[in-house]
Amino acid sequence: MRVLLPILLTAALSAQAESLSSVVITTEAPHNQQPALLHTEDVTVIQGKDRIRASNLVLLRGDQAALDLYILIDDGSDSRISLQYNDLRKFMTSQPASTRVAIGYLRNGTVMMGQDLTSDHERAGKALRLPIGPAGIAASPYTALSDLVKKWPQTQARREVLLITSGIDLYYGPGPDNPYLQTAISDAQKAGVLVYTIYYGADGHFGHSPWAINWGQNYLAQLSEETGAEAYWQGNINPVSFAPFLDDLTTKLNDQYRLTFEPHRGKGLERVKITTEVKGVEIIAPSRVSVSDH
Repeated sequence: MRVLLPILLTAALSAQAESLSSVVITTEAPHNQQPALLHTEDVTVIQGKDRIRASNLVLLRGDQAALDLYILIDDGSDSRISLQYNDLRKFMTSQPASTRVAIGYLRNGTVMMGQDLTSDHERAGKALRLPIGPAGIAASPYTALSDLVKKWPQTQARREVLLITSGIDLYYGPGPDNPYLQTAISDAQKAGVLVYTIYYGADGHFGHSPWAINWGQNYLAQLSEETGAEAYWQGNINPVSFAPFLDDLTTKLNDQYRLTFEPHRGKGLERVKITTEVKGVEIIAPSRVSVSDH
C-alpha cells in the first residue's frame, strides 16, 4: 500500500490537470489607458448558465512572456505592401527576446515558409520579400491557416498569428457561411491560437471590387473576433501605414494572461464568455474554448 499511495496520488493529480482548460485572454481599457492588473479572483467564466471561477490567472510578462508569432503575408497582395515592410521590421525588432518570429507566405492554400521561428528578429525581417502574384495565388487564406495550425507543435509559449491578406477566398468566394473560414476558426480555437489580421488589398480586380473587399474584411473580422484577437483595416483602401496597427498589437501582447479554469461539462469546443467586474477593464477572449469530457 505504501508503494501504491504515490501512484494513486499522481494519477489523481493527473486526472485533475486533464480536466482543466486554459486560454489566453487580453485586457484593454478605454481611451488607450493602461488596464488595471487582474488577479485570479477577478475573472469569471460563463459556460451556458454556469458561472465558473478561474482556477489560475498568470500575467504573460517576464519569465512567463514566451511567444511564438507567425507573420503570414498573402502572396497575391498588391506589391505596394513592400512599403509597409519597414514598419513590420521595426515591430519585430521591438519584441522582447522571449518572442520567436516566423515569416510565411500564403500560396495555393498553404503556407510557404520564408523564415522558421527564430529569436533573431533582424534575421526574420530579412525574410520579407515582394509578393510573387498573380492575384488569387493564395487561393484560400483560411485553408492555409488551418494547415499551419495543425502542423504547429505543442509548446508552453503563446501561439499567435498576424495574418496580412485581403481575406478573399477563391475556393468559396464572397458570401455567408464560408466552410473554410469556419474550419480555420475551429482549428485555431482548438489549438489556442489567436489570429490578428490586417486587411491589405489583392493585386488586380479584387483589390478594387467593393463587393469582394467587403466580404474579405467581414471574414477577417470574424476570424479575429472568434479567436480572441483584433482585426485591423482602414476603410476600403489599403492602410497608409501599418505602424498604428502594430503599436496596438504590441500593447495587446503585453496585456495578456493565461487563464485556467475547470469547465462544468462538455467535450471538444464549448462556447464560453469570460468577464471581469474590475472597473475600466474589458477582456478579449475566444468565443469557444477546448474542454475535456467530465
